[in-house]
Amino acid sequence: MPSVALAVADGVLHYELSVAVEVFGADLAHIVDPWYDFTLCGSGPVRVDRFRLEPDHGLDHLARADTVIVPGWADTDREPPAELVDAVRAAHTAGARVASLCTGAFVLGAAGLLDGRRATTHWGHTRELARRHPAATVDPDVLYVDNGDVLTSAGKAAAMDLCLHLVRLDHGSAIANRIARRLVVPPHRDGGQAQFITTPVPAPDGHPLSGLFPWVLERLDQPLTVEDLAHRAGMSSRHLTRHFKHLTGTTPLQWLHAQRIRHAQELLETTDAGVDTVAAASGMGTATTLRRHFQRSVGVPPDAYRRTFRS
Repeated sequence: MPSVALAVADGVLHYELSVAVEVFGADLAHIVDPWYDFTLCGSGPVRVDRFRLEPDHGLDHLARADTVIVPGWADTDREPPAELVDAVRAAHTAGARVASLCTGAFVLGAAGLLDGRRATTHWGHTRELARRHPAATVDPDVLYVDNGDVLTSAGKAAAMDLCLHLVRLDHGSAIANRIARRLVVPPHRDGGQAQFITTPVPAPDGHPLSGLFPWVLERLDQPLTVEDLAHRAGMSSRHLTRHFKHLTGTTPLQWLHAQRIRHAQELLETTDAGVDTVAAASGMGTATTLRRHFQRSVGVPPDAYRRTFRS
């Protein structure tokens, strides 16, 4: 059973903390059994805004976890407690995967875990994070950054994106999608998606692209182009690209490619279809093309992915 420990101390943010508890601490054995062995770790009773937490273990227990989650840090002008920083550093040294949510990145930075790595945090704090930790490469534009053993997320909603990303890494895309459905949140937003999108996501009937997304998802097996999408939406390709960027933070082709990879993941997890069939159904054409793009996007070839996450 994989173990997840949530590092808590006076001054953490309750929203990000509750996101981690809801994803990793809920009883979801009816979806995946075993789920996570989840614990709260702190040096004593912790005050989180108006709430009081009683940790299950001391901070030294972080070093026993497979994954350590550090919630947002409320006062970024103040250095996080040394005992918290030391415990997070020790956990990483012991082999734990360490992930920060929102301004929890300042704790990771104080522990030296961001040096030489890409990182992000809430866009309003990225400049200060970069100033305080010049050895890190701080990206203000992305939802989250995955360095393998050190992960950081942007603010608030991006905390959920990163938590679901961790579930996807551990249990596969189909399970992560089921958890997202249970929480009534989008099943997947790529880490590279923009933090700040100038146009708010509209009501289903309030935007010229509202009918385009389901139309595309029903035709992933077909060779769609930007011109095809523009024709369906009744606008020029240039106009479509501008709407797409404002609405999703990415381009039409990047979004389409992500949907094809995600569909291939689900087929590999939930069916016995051969790689050629999966390639055709996801619009990748041939097994060779699927393998190349799948390896680049997911990090492993389709066959290895299936062996790991086959239901």
